Amino acid sequence: MTTEPQPSQSLPERALNLLRAAEHAIRPNYTGVVIGAIFFAWSVSPSLLPRTWIFQGLVSGISAVIGYGVGCVLEWAFRKWAWPRLPVRIRARARFFLQFSDRARQLTKLVIVLAAAVGAAAILARSARWQRDLETLMGMEPTNTSSYLRTELLAAATVALVVGVFRVVRWLIRSIVRVLNIDWRIPRAIALPAGFLVVAVLGVLLFQGVLAKAFFSVANSAFSVRNSNTSPAAVQPVQPERSDSPQSLAPWDTLGSEGRWFVSFVPSAERIAQVTGAPAREPIRVYAGLESAENPEAVADLVVQELDRTRAFERKVLVLVTTTGTGWVDSTTAESIEYLYGGDSAIAATQYSYLPSVLSFLSDKSKAADAGRLLVHAVHERWAQLPPETRPKLLVYGESLGSQGSEAAFTGLDDIRTLVDGVLWVGPPNSNRLWGQLTARRDPGTPEILPIYADGLIVRFAADAANLHRPNGPWVDPRIAYLQHASDPIVWWSPDLLFEEPDWLKEPHGADVSKSIRWWPVVTFWQVSADLAHAQKVPSGHGHRYGTLVLDGWTAVAQPDNWNPDLESRIRQALDEDADWEIAHK
Repeated sequence: MTTEPQPSQSLPERALNLLRAAEHAIRPNYTGVVIGAIFFAWSVSPSLLPRTWIFQGLVSGISAVIGYGVGCVLEWAFRKWAWPRLPVRIRARARFFLQFSDRARQLTKLVIVLAAAVGAAAILARSARWQRDLETLMGMEPTNTSSYLRTELLAAATVALVVGVFRVVRWLIRSIVRVLNIDWRIPRAIALPAGFLVVAVLGVLLFQGVLAKAFFSVANSAFSVRNSNTSPAAVQPVQPERSDSPQSLAPWDTLGSEGRWFVSFVPSAERIAQVTGAPAREPIRVYAGLESAENPEAVADLVVQELDRTRAFERKVLVLVTTTGTGWVDSTTAESIEYLYGGDSAIAATQYSYLPSVLSFLSDKSKAADAGRLLVHAVHERWAQLPPETRPKLLVYGESLGSQGSEAAFTGLDDIRTLVDGVLWVGPPNSNRLWGQLTARRDPGTPEILPIYADGLIVRFAADAANLHRPNGPWVDPRIAYLQHASDPIVWWSPDLLFEEPDWLKEPHGADVSKSIRWWPVVTFWQVSADLAHAQKVPSGHGHRYGTLVLDGWTAVAQPDNWNPDLESRIRQALDEDADWEIAHK
């Protein structure tokens, strides 16, 4: 028996057969594909910071999944409400087309898939140019377009993973409904919402209860382990001017990883004298960790005892630092004060969490506020007991979440002027209460990225050294300064971005912000949210990297008598050298 040879298929027919096979395996929703492609395009639009193709692939994949879900919901809504209300004539013609024009229908689907794939590649090529513009503004190596196209593949894999998880959840709901409806004889009208409710309750309990608690518990445990680690370059100090020295009330093993680094990586009196060309004193650094005392109040009291022990109240300047989540203090910030005052300084800080700032902000940001309030008020109470002529200059510093914590120590500007002699806050989160009030009440005509408040009489905002001198008018003591970059997403991220265009996007953009960035509802919120993860992965002077700008901030807030351009140059060079050493050894 012979079999007649099958006629060979044309290329379009083979393509259609492949599409049918893929469609049967994947079962895509084509409305979802179209909307997902639009969301993908939005996700690669200009944002505050440049992104690697890997990071962009994850962001774009999640965005495309959200768009795909929106498309599925829109199609479902159309079928349920709009389709039954269409005229019978139109519905009949649509059914005829769908029934007898399978080839045209398949070709339409093929066109949708190809358009989505080709369109994604085209928009990525454009996005690569936007990335290069940003990288040029920030002095980074430009992105290669061909390598950036890999974003599409990673985004597709992300979409496949998330959609797969969703389908597993949907299968679970249907299984529960089937059991309720068939095995338990519960009407489907009741079984269906009951199935959703069961899975929803399980999800809430799992994620908000068990998983959330487990996540933060595991994270806390993991970072507490890290908290116990110490860099080989961190050596327990022997100088009595440091916490953790043999004379200290705060043992070495209670300070945490960041605290041990803070008290060990300190410029010596000899190093300071070498840089400044003048005699110097050994700087005082006081620190108390989470494990140094039994509760936050006791931690703050321990700091005061350490300040008394080291005779810190006899120094020219005393700086109170509210740390970030892990207890980190920026070394450049601390050293700037120590070089400025020839070591005749004392710096005090406390740890309030094992977690990094982002996790601490999510789990319990009140800890930062409590720590800042306790530290400032405990030290101020002791400081106020001293004769005014012998008191050190009392300054406050906070960066990122630390600025939010130290802001909480004050009710307003009058309270700051009553309690301390100067404040420097760096990279303040948009949710900072006092920062938000000052920015909202800025002088008319001044931009949100660099506002002027009350003619700069009390508080000033700066993205570089020159901004600290604007306006050219009096700046009375005690001075307050905020350092904030136009490209810092930590400063500009806010839930309000969802549905409200901020002034910083309506007004002329900052010098290191793409001129192509525009506000879109929801889109901009998501884009700036994604930028938070890369806030410090850019060169100094951009994003959340402030570098030696803190030196300019300190000289503006608390400039010593002997300040001059030559001394500034030598200190700035020393700070850069110390920062390079820290990166290599920490």
